[in-house]
Amino acid sequence: MVVVIILGVLAATIIPQFVGTTQEAKVSAAKAHIAEIESAVERFYVHMDRYPTQDEGLAVLEKSPTTDASKWRGPYVKKLRPDPWGQPYQYRRPGVRHANSFDLWSRGTDTADGGEGDGTDIGNW
Repeated sequence: MVVVIILGVLAATIIPQFVGTTQEAKVSAAKAHIAEIESAVERFYVHMDRYPTQDEGLAVLEKSPTTDASKWRGPYVKKLRPDPWGQPYQYRRPGVRHANSFDLWSRGTDTADGGEGDGTDIGNW
């Protein structure tokens, strides 16, 4: 009985420490994915002399665009993965935060634009 009580006390003190770790890991993964995709978009820009259009989106990093296909040197990413919360990464050209280039972001835990705390968007800004 004493052993069960001790295990319960240990579990009650240790488990809360790991709850926040999962969220931190997802945020770190999203930041790494965004940096990887941002680099791929910049390589696309070097080859194509333009950023992907809003209509093309990030899909043009995997498959050749219908226009200027002769300049395309991709694929620039092997596979476009969803963010750690299972949602697609968002792309906007021209960007609101980067008017001369593009915005790239994950909507985070709340899967909606904006947010605070754990629901804050994670982007290339």
